[in-house]
Amino acid sequence: MFLSKKYTAATLRRTFFLLCTKSTVSTSCKSRRIFNLPRNFNKDDLRYFYIESVKQCHPDLHPDKHEDFLELTKHYELLREELQRKQTGSRVVSCDPPDLTLWEKDYRIGDTPNCDIWLKQVIIAHRKTLKLEEIRVTNMWIGIFNLVIFILFNTFYLMRRMSYLSRLGLSEAKIKDTEKNAGLCATLKRMLEEADERGVGVDKNTGTLIYNLATKVKKQEHIPAIYNLVLERKILNDMQLVAALEFVKANPVKFEVPALEDACGVGVVVTPQQIREAVLEKIEKNLGQIKTQRYRFNSGPIMGMIRKELKWSDGKLVKQEIDSQIASILGAKTAEDSKPAQKTKQKKPEKKPATVEVKTEEPVELSFAGFHKPGQNYTTEGYVVTDNTMRLMKEHLERTGGQVRTRFPPEPNGILHIGHAKAININFGFAKKHDGVCYLRYDDTNPEKEEEKFFTSILDMVTWLGYTPFKVTHSSDNFQRLYDLAVELIKSGDAYVCHQTADEMKGFEVKESPWRNRPIEESLLLFEDMKNGKFDEGAATLRMKCVLEEGKLDPVAYRIKFVPHHRTGNSWCVYPTYDYTHCLCDSFEDITHSLCTKEFQSRRSSYYWLCNVLEQYCPVQWEYGRLNIGYTIMSKRKISKLIAEGIVADFDDPRLFTLTALRRRGFPPQAINTFVKKLGLTGALTQLDPLMLESCVRDELNVTAGRVMAVLEPLKVTVVSCDEKLPYSVNVANIPGQEPSHQVCINSTLFIDRSDFRITADKDYRRLSTDQTVGLKHVGMVATVTKVEHSADGEVSEVQVKLAKLSDTNKPKAFIQWVSDYQVAEVREYSRLFNHRCPEDPEEVPGGFLTDVNTDSLQIYAAYVESRIGRPPCLHKLPVRAYRVLHCRRGFHLQHGGVQQHCFFEGGQWQELNSFVLVHLSSS
Repeated sequence: MFLSKKYTAATLRRTFFLLCTKSTVSTSCKSRRIFNLPRNFNKDDLRYFYIESVKQCHPDLHPDKHEDFLELTKHYELLREELQRKQTGSRVVSCDPPDLTLWEKDYRIGDTPNCDIWLKQVIIAHRKTLKLEEIRVTNMWIGIFNLVIFILFNTFYLMRRMSYLSRLGLSEAKIKDTEKNAGLCATLKRMLEEADERGVGVDKNTGTLIYNLATKVKKQEHIPAIYNLVLERKILNDMQLVAALEFVKANPVKFEVPALEDACGVGVVVTPQQIREAVLEKIEKNLGQIKTQRYRFNSGPIMGMIRKELKWSDGKLVKQEIDSQIASILGAKTAEDSKPAQKTKQKKPEKKPATVEVKTEEPVELSFAGFHKPGQNYTTEGYVVTDNTMRLMKEHLERTGGQVRTRFPPEPNGILHIGHAKAININFGFAKKHDGVCYLRYDDTNPEKEEEKFFTSILDMVTWLGYTPFKVTHSSDNFQRLYDLAVELIKSGDAYVCHQTADEMKGFEVKESPWRNRPIEESLLLFEDMKNGKFDEGAATLRMKCVLEEGKLDPVAYRIKFVPHHRTGNSWCVYPTYDYTHCLCDSFEDITHSLCTKEFQSRRSSYYWLCNVLEQYCPVQWEYGRLNIGYTIMSKRKISKLIAEGIVADFDDPRLFTLTALRRRGFPPQAINTFVKKLGLTGALTQLDPLMLESCVRDELNVTAGRVMAVLEPLKVTVVSCDEKLPYSVNVANIPGQEPSHQVCINSTLFIDRSDFRITADKDYRRLSTDQTVGLKHVGMVATVTKVEHSADGEVSEVQVKLAKLSDTNKPKAFIQWVSDYQVAEVREYSRLFNHRCPEDPEEVPGGFLTDVNTDSLQIYAAYVESRIGRPPCLHKLPVRAYRVLHCRRGFHLQHGGVQQHCFFEGGQWQELNSFVLVHLSSS
């Protein structure tokens, strides 16, 4: 039924009532009120509905043309005259009822109900024939007629819509849920139609099996074999159905029907006598427990054991037999049996004396649920099975022994960042968890951007995170083998040499190449010429005949680059692309799980296609969500711009989130691994706040960082009186709750941070002022100001205090850090490099990421730190756990040595949650 987007079906019906009952078209307020029409309904709308109704009966007419409209009017007049001749003279015009067989014949879900078309014809034809004095009577009969037709149609429609689903014995709620899945509905309808054609009745049990079969089978080609057994009443319960599904899943290519029948217990009959004997045997073993617990006895384990012995027994019969035997032993239930079981109160454990312990958390592990087992690639949804799959899988298992194999395949054209840390943990972590191995494979197929320093840095970062590659390989190791397979691809007609330019192949609406169907011999000769350097760069490419999920046609397999390779020199001038190299190198190395980020999902089809068309072992590609961090950028090109502009020093600048920068910042590798593992393995794209990473770093350093006090902006404090004799020393644990400890000594002169003193304190200020005391950390002393001295420019230059022992009567609001025996250090405090969460987003930062730089992301101080830290060691000569990490006021600080090396601090233990501090200590 045609419907205006502006009006509902009910409005359409009321419109035709108006057409039928009025001699002239009227859209007065009264008419709108009587027929409940919208306020904006006018004569043009009435004319529109009239024309459309006739147009549906005569689709060859076009009312938008004047001559066709005249033809419509002529048709209307002829129809009216014909119906007038057939009138019987009664007050209500009678007409033949609609032919319901026509409805059934032409019925389609969502199609125009023929009753509406027929009704419109009748109403339009009678509009002018009805007399004005018969309007009210006619309105009543038309309303009744319309109501009857409406009820009949909706009943018929619902019966047709629900009939095939209700035949399966589904509840109304289940039917509604099923209707949302158009594909499942189509499958169920086909299955029921096949049952009808074969004359097989569908009872509730069979309907349940059909529904479960349609919902559980992923590959449609597996349905017929199992469905035949269901219709032939050979599969009678869900247990047999599950066994059949497991069998076809384990034999995805080819299987014999007798083998399927054996696997799902076809023909195996478990008699009631067998069930009774098994039940009696199990009850005899548990008789004492049954008599003791009576009807509170849990019969579940008995039922489980019987179902295990009699695999194809009916669970319902087993349960009935168990209940019957227990009842025959115990007799009728008593009032005591009906009472709920009393809960026994557990004694609370005795409290142990409090002890100071360092809180340590269990190591976080990634969850890899849902991944296939080695050799069962075909069980993965979407995996493509061919006639050679099982043979190649068998050969693969012979080479690997069923071992899990993964790989981390970075391109050696940049520095690894925090996103790569996730990939490293997933690939190496999955292999480690399953006693497998992980390759480090350099995807070195683009010699223009590859440098030796990137190779070294990548291996260094993998090792720093605590992982050791099984083997370090290169894609370039397989250049000859890849070339030979490309020749085979051309010979099979699945690749061709193309001369389209890069611009012509850009985008997703690319026209088919005019060279796609060139002769195989010609492509072979041209590909040889490409290898021999007879074409200029960009003049020819080798393209594969396949389509990616995203719609991109014929991806490039080889391109020309006259650039020497860092490993092969000038041996090659044609280099394979990622789309061609990646899957084949995975196959060469017998990778079981090809784990990659979500953006490579669109390459999955070409991954499977290429391995299968070349008859190579095909691994399974799994995708996970990429990790992004806010308030930073990780693109090599954009970081290079920051370096060129002098905003950051290099790729290891502590404000960046490259792994080398995080190491310089002092982030322990264990904390980075924990952060990645806490995120889990999901397919969602995540962009996280840096605070989440910093929280993991803080948790790690909290139990490993030795504590040292420091002040960034020193303010001199002179002690004029003290309850203890100065100098005064106390022992302080290097790490709270752990051994060993060190001594801190307070003299008559000490230094506090300038931010820890004010002349007068407001209600939110908790530290030292002329009218407020403060505690000195570790020594148990409370300082009270006696005098404040100022410099010539009015700044506070010195504060004189008296120190008293801490007691119940002089407890201060806060304790502050201080140093007395100190050494000077240059402290660099870092904060976020960008002001916005997504500096690359043009909507958030219209001017580009360079305009969003935080100019105050680096602050330098001449700080005083405890002199006991002594001469700093060189960072690169220390193992990971031997880093000297110090905890000062603003957070955790990692100490380095060397003239051009720095020591830096993860900040934010208290208030400055986003600050990072770097300290430079002279090694002299």
